[in-house]
Amino acid sequence: MMRKIRIEEDMIKLDSLLKLADFAQTGGHAKIMIQDGLIKVNGNVEYQRGKKIKPGDQVSVEGQVITVVK
Repeated sequence: MMRKIRIEEDMIKLDSLLKLADFAQTGGHAKIMIQDGLIKVNGNVEYQRGKKIKPGDQVSVEGQVITVVK
């Protein structure tokens, strides 16, 4: 499944994106998902919750893919 998430800024932090996309209910939940290696950014497992996600980046969570657009 592919979804698009629109952001107004030039970037968004990974943990904030997970909350915005309703993958995580809280920042703490997002942190655990990232630490557990459940999140991929552009095909690579990402462990930094503050990773800057820019328009065009793809983030996948358990088989669901979101693309960030501006």
